[in-house]
Amino acid sequence: MNTIASSSLASVWDEVSGTQPDPDLWVVIATLVAALAVVVPQALWRVSRNAITIAHEGGHGLVALLTGRTLTGIRLHSDTSGLTVSRGKPYGLGMILTAAAGYTAPPLLGLGGAALLTTGRITLLLWAATALLVAMLVMIRNAYGALTVVLTGATFVVVSWLTGPQVQAAFAYAVVWFLLLGGVRPAFELQAKRSRGGAGDSDADQLSRLTHVPAGLWFFLFHAVSLCSLLGGGRWLLEL
Repeated sequence: MNTIASSSLASVWDEVSGTQPDPDLWVVIATLVAALAVVVPQALWRVSRNAITIAHEGGHGLVALLTGRTLTGIRLHSDTSGLTVSRGKPYGLGMILTAAAGYTAPPLLGLGGAALLTTGRITLLLWAATALLVAMLVMIRNAYGALTVVLTGATFVVVSWLTGPQVQAAFAYAVVWFLLLGGVRPAFELQAKRSRGGAGDSDADQLSRLTHVPAGLWFFLFHAVSLCSLLGGGRWLLEL
């Protein structure tokens, strides 16, 4: 029995960690166009931005845990805002990294996804994303947030288990393009909102209070990370 179980686990691991064929270039281009189509138009962005919020708040939560803080809950709202609450010192490196992780998480996740896709590890990307969503679901503290994460996770499960390699590849590339492109827009939106006198307690403002560095420099960091991730990740995805 133990031998059979070990053999099954080894088989699953080989499937997850193995490589899959790269899609044709036209598929990569088509998924890029599809991602642009849900990021650029304002009407579709109001809906698709929910997925970026999941990555944003997940970034806060993950870094909070990695820096030794106690994660108490995550809330996602229908206006695409979110809130991650953690306990620990209200100052210091851990708090700074946690606050900085939100706007940098989506593009960095996209960059990491692009790195996996360039090595042909499509299945690993899909399973890793599903695992992160399941872990995040445990910490969700409101109904809308739970629904959003469940629907997103269910999409990954359905694609991973019920579709063929070509569909899985197209889905994975679309997700990574979306993270890379969608990771650019929120910081610009926040900066525009602040210029009109809103969002006075944004991540950039919190970081400014924590570090005594002007909020404008934190916006520069957010823009630099997102744009460099887009350029680097996009280059990897297009170099088949």
